[in-house]
Amino acid sequence: MARPLRIEYEGALYHVTARGNERSKIFFTKRDYQKFKEYIAGAEIKYGFKLHAYVLMTNHYHLIIETPDMNLGKIMHHLNGSYTTYINIKRKRSGHLFQGRYKAILVDKDNYLLELSRYLHLNPVRAKMVVKPEEYTHSSYGSYISAIKEEIVTRDIILDMLTRSGARAGERYKAYVESGLEEELQSPLTKVYGGMMLGGESFIRDVLSRLESEQLKGAEVSNRKALRASIGEEVIISGLCEHYGVILAEIAGSRRSEARSAGVYLLKKYTGITNARIGELFGSISYSAVAKMFRSFSMKMSDDKELQGRIMNLEGKLSTFKG
Repeated sequence: MARPLRIEYEGALYHVTARGNERSKIFFTKRDYQKFKEYIAGAEIKYGFKLHAYVLMTNHYHLIIETPDMNLGKIMHHLNGSYTTYINIKRKRSGHLFQGRYKAILVDKDNYLLELSRYLHLNPVRAKMVVKPEEYTHSSYGSYISAIKEEIVTRDIILDMLTRSGARAGERYKAYVESGLEEELQSPLTKVYGGMMLGGESFIRDVLSRLESEQLKGAEVSNRKALRASIGEEVIISGLCEHYGVILAEIAGSRRSEARSAGVYLLKKYTGITNARIGELFGSISYSAVAKMFRSFSMKMSDDKELQGRIMNLEGKLSTFKG
């Protein structure tokens, strides 16, 4: 089964979710919600992360976590593992509490943190559990709109995005969140790229530049094609021309050249553009001819180690993401 990549780096911000196994409950009593927050507090001390927002629903949770260190995996292993053990002992059960691995999406702090926090805090309202977000007690919303701050929540960064006036910050945030009640808010998570990133173009470029090419080769990696599309056609064409010392018009006009076949191969392998577009780039090649050239060149590479070496050298010159 395809698994999402895990990218960890210093200062990364994540939207983390985990659901109960077969969508079953993970919180059964008020004490369970409190215990989960105690595990968060312990993990903060141990791993030094920041929790910007949370909402604990009956059968799943949402967290917005910032990691000054590269340690999201350790944090989540501690949190989910500790809580599972607690529930299993308390309810005299065994086995998995959560459905598979947690899901973590990298978030562009400057462009999406504020919007995402609002979306999380309105989750109980969308689920029709309450009419107003402050009526739901198992979220960080109360910490933002009242003078009483939860120790586990880091709220200053989000509040500073609305106002530098500390005295009115809670009022401003409350008004911002309530503005979402008056309109049909689109989930910011619909804009996630490659199953793992929420952010602007420059943010996506930066994250993809951190990926090692080997990480994208495994068939088990979900959204692999979208992530490989991080190398745009312009980058490949430019690298191709530089590598073979010719211009695109010369490659397109040389119907049996290695450069032409290599171009088709690389564009098919690393981008999401259509066969028709590839055909246009290399001299009006038909859709079916592009597919045939890709298969033929792939087979030729498997039999010709020198050719394989040349193409690998060319691939090495293409950065994971340029723009």
